[in-house]
Amino acid sequence: MPKTTLNKDEVKAMLTLVADRIIAAEPELSEADRNLGDGDHGLGMQRGMNAAKEKLSGESVEKAFSSVGMAMMSSMGGASGAIFGTMFRNGGKALAGKEEFDAAGLALLLQAGLDGVKSRGGAAVGDKTIVDSLEPAAVKAQEVAGASLIDAVTAVEIAALEGLEASKAMVAKFGRAKTLGEGAIGFPDAGAMSFTVIVGAMKEYIAA
Repeated sequence: MPKTTLNKDEVKAMLTLVADRIIAAEPELSEADRNLGDGDHGLGMQRGMNAAKEKLSGESVEKAFSSVGMAMMSSMGGASGAIFGTMFRNGGKALAGKEEFDAAGLALLLQAGLDGVKSRGGAAVGDKTIVDSLEPAAVKAQEVAGASLIDAVTAVEIAALEGLEASKAMVAKFGRAKTLGEGAIGFPDAGAMSFTVIVGAMKEYIAA
């Protein structure tokens, strides 16, 4: 039976599953990064999520997400640590005072996460980054903020996956992939792929 809302303990459990799914996806994430960059994205995400599991706070809904962000920032280094750390930390801050996590909370989380990522990295849709998956997901979350949590997260995952697919046709504007020019076409962005794994794990937990 899908969960309609999540309390702070359930949010902590959901984020533990998110961490486990990212850790398990390391080979695919590293392969995606090898096609475009230096191939260390998967290992970095794995390291970040192992740290997140150790630091994950069940104190509040806000702290659960923020603690993941802080752990990723302090353990990963590099662009991915800054970007994913900002996404979780800023998203968590947007949930301050919330006793439960619902579809409206998902919309707040993703919009604040998107705003933080764009402010920090300067990327826009079309630049072949996480933003190509995160922004469509955030827009969809706003549209379905009044829906049930399972319907909202399902719609958000579809939007995220469509964004990931779209990134294959793009020429990269950032990072090492930028040097590839049109050689980057045909490959998805590794950061966008990580984001879809995160959303997929959230849906998996909410649907159970």
